[in-house]
Order: sequence, then structure tokens, then C-alpha cells
Amino acid sequence: MFEKLGMYLQYPFVRYALIVGVLIALCSSLLGVTLVLKRFSFIGDGLSHVAFGAIAIASVLNLSNEMLLVLPITVVSAVILLRTGQNTRIKGDAAIAMISVGALGFGYLIMNIFSTSSNLSGDVCSTLFGSTSILTLSPKEVWLCVILSTIVLIIFILFYNKIFAVTFDENFARSAGTNAEGYNLLIAVVIAVIIVLAMNLVGSLLISALVIFPALSSMRLFHSFKTVTIFSAVLSVMCAFAGILISILAGTPVGSTIVAVDIAAFALCCIAGKIKG
Repeated sequence: MFEKLGMYLQYPFVRYALIVGVLIALCSSLLGVTLVLKRFSFIGDGLSHVAFGAIAIASVLNLSNEMLLVLPITVVSAVILLRTGQNTRIKGDAAIAMISVGALGFGYLIMNIFSTSSNLSGDVCSTLFGSTSILTLSPKEVWLCVILSTIVLIIFILFYNKIFAVTFDENFARSAGTNAEGYNLLIAVVIAVIIVLAMNLVGSLLISALVIFPALSSMRLFHSFKTVTIFSAVLSVMCAFAGILISILAGTPVGSTIVAVDIAAFALCCIAGKIKG
């Protein structure tokens, strides 16, 4: 097995997939803790469905670079979702469900009406559950992921204290002079960027797993925000790395394999948490 693995690692496309997978998992886990604690963890699923709708439009328009359309639409939707979720008439979970289902249905309708693809069901399935495109990344796409992931990490480190304050007590942070609305907006925009990056890795229906499972697993063992965040990042990177390697060796879908490893890690953390007491 190790000889086979060593042979695969000699290929650039495998190394590219590992680099992108690890970076996406790292960024997802950092913001995942905040989203879970703010009871807004389902935002990843909602924005992923918006990204699916944007991809459908981009494919109909025959855009060579889907990112130029998908990223702005997803970011704008994150802002709208945040504003709508703060509306007293439409609560956060209802706003997410409304935008999520609407975008998913609209995207599939557009692809059915205007798509010229001979394998529409295959295109839809690969977009929803991930595809082999993670193994066909170009150096340009890898560098784009590296740059955007670096920006996400810098933002999280620079504004860590503000994000911490907004996460645990938004009213107190606001009374202390913190621009809570601005930092909530920053979190939403960063999550939108992560969602778009993760589309090729796990697909739009499985993105929430990258956001939720590492955070929940860490909370089974630790209680400090900083410790939970650090362990969540380490665990997410390990699961993504293991999931991609298992997928390559066993020939299983990349996204589903990563999610399966995350679920196994969550089960082990639950057992360890009970033993720890």
C-alpha cells in the first residue's frame, strides 16, 4: 500500500489535490467553530446551494472561468442572508431555508432548460456530491486557492479577538464599541469564499460537513474557544488528508470519503469525551 501511495504522490495532480484539500479544510474548521456557537452552522449548506445555482448559470453562459460569477453571487447572497436573518419577521433558519431551496431549485431548472450537455444528470450529481475535478486542478487554480486561503487565515488571525467577542456575547461587544454588524458581515463574506473553494472538493451538499464536524468533535473534548479552534483545525486537516489518500487508493468519491472520515473522527471524539468525563 505504501509503495502504491508513494507512486501516486509522484504525480503533480495528487499533490495539488492534497494542498487544496488541506487548505480548504483548515479554513472551514476555523470559521466552523464560530458558526456552530452562533447557532448559524447551517449557513454553509445555504450558501453552497446558492453556489450551485450560480454554477448552473455559468455553465449555461459557457463561462470558461466559473469563479468570476460564482464567487460574487455567493458573497452577495451571504450579505443578504445575514441581513434577512436579522429581520424580526424572518428568522435566521427560515432565511437560510428560503434562499437554499430557492437557489437549488432555480439552478436545476436553468440547467434543464438551457443546458446543452449530453450528461445533465452526471453534471448535477458531480456538482452536488463533488467530482474528480479536484484531481484535475491546474497550477493556476491551486495558486488561486492558496491566495484566497491565505487571505482567510490572515483575516481570522488579525480579527481573532473581535470574532471571539461577537461569537460569545454580541450585545456586550456592541456596548463595548465593537462594530458587531461589520464583523458579522466579515464572517459571512469569508464563509462565502470558503464555500466556493470547497465546491470542487466535496460538492454543494456535503460542504456543511467540513464546517460542522471538526467543530463538534473538538467540543466533545475541550471547552476553551482557542483550544477548540486549534484542535478543530488540526483534526479537519488530518481528516481531509486521510480522506483524499483513501479516495485515491480505494477509488472512492473524494467528497464522500472525506465526510466519512470526519464522521468516524466525530465518533472517536465522542467516545474519548465520555471516557474523559
